[in-house]
Parts: sequence; structure tokens; C-alpha cells
Amino acid sequence: MNQIFDWIFAQYHETHTYLVALELIAVFFGFLSVWYAKKENILVFPTGIISTGIFVYILLLFGLLGDMLINAYYFIMSIVGWYYWTRKIDEDHYIPITVATPKEKTRVLFLFLGTLVFVGIIYVIFDKFNNWTAYVDTITTAIFFAGMWLMALKKVENWIFWIIGDIISVPLYLYKGLVFTSLQYFLFTIIAVYGYMEWKKNLNKSPVTLLR
Repeated sequence: MNQIFDWIFAQYHETHTYLVALELIAVFFGFLSVWYAKKENILVFPTGIISTGIFVYILLLFGLLGDMLINAYYFIMSIVGWYYWTRKIDEDHYIPITVATPKEKTRVLFLFLGTLVFVGIIYVIFDKFNNWTAYVDTITTAIFFAGMWLMALKKVENWIFWIIGDIISVPLYLYKGLVFTSLQYFLFTIIAVYGYMEWKKNLNKSPVTLLR
């Protein structure tokens, strides 16, 4: 067990203590955000805003431009989702979880492809395509952009994108030395699977409260 802890903290040998503390805070609020998303709880957005705001700063320092853009995008979409989720369809009921329409699926496809191109251009401009992680980061960025857009609109398919992106992110962050963030994505994967099953059970059911 001691060897495991020694290995984990060895990854932070050259990392400032304040960055480790910030990462732990961001991971904590990120975990809360995903948990609240699973429960269809409106607190998914304020907790997500705190987590993504911190990660924008950390990822910029570590040179993961794609994931930095993801978190900046999450920050914005959390505000959009916060507004959308609090809309009511009548006096007592809020917007329900629904399945994406064919038109929305087409938009997701264009968002995914557009993100690949955009992030690719960013990496080329800053000459960051110097490691395999840059290519993986580009793909996960597109996956998470699509997932976040679907979540903000309360579409059940958002969890499929989270599951795929989370699985890819576990080894990516481990390789980059962000061990706690890698562990976070491992836990995210598990929660996302349960989140998908729970949202499917609540399809088309209009909630009367968003604090569960």
C-alpha cells in the first residue's frame, strides 16, 4: 500500500503544492457535479462551474489545450444548462429528460466534427502536436463538447458520450501525471453508467423539484 502512495505522490514531485491543492478541490467539485447530474439535481451546474473554473487554469499550465477548452466550454454551458433546466412546462413541472431528435443528433454530429477541426487548428497554431496525447486530447474534446451540449438540453444520450470520453481520459491523465484527475475520470465512468440507467428510467417524466 505504501508503494502505491509513494508512486502516486512521486507524480507530483515537480508540481507546486498549491496546484496539487487546486486539483483536489477541482476533483471534489467535479465529482459532486457528476453525482448531481446522475440525480437530475440542479446543483450539477454551480458545482460544475467551480470545478471547471479551476481546471481551466490547471490545464493551461499543463499544456492540455483541448481539455482547457473543454472546461471553458463546460463553464459556459453550465450557465446555459442552469437556465434551461429551470424552465417549466407548466406551473408545477420542469423540463423532462428526453431522447435526442434526429435533428438534434445531426447537430451533435456537426458539433463533434467542428470541434475536431477547431481544436486541431489550435494545436497547429501553438505547435502542440508533438505527442500522442495531443491527438487523444483532440478526440476527447470533441466527445465531451457533444456530451455537455446534450446534458444541458437534458438528453439521455449525453451519458454515452461521457462514458466513452471518461474511459479514454483515465490513461491520458495518468500518463500526464495528474493521478487524482485520472482517478476522478475512473469514478466518473462508473457514475456515468449508473447515470445513463437512471435517466432512462426517468425519460419524459417532468420533475416537480430540481433539488433531490
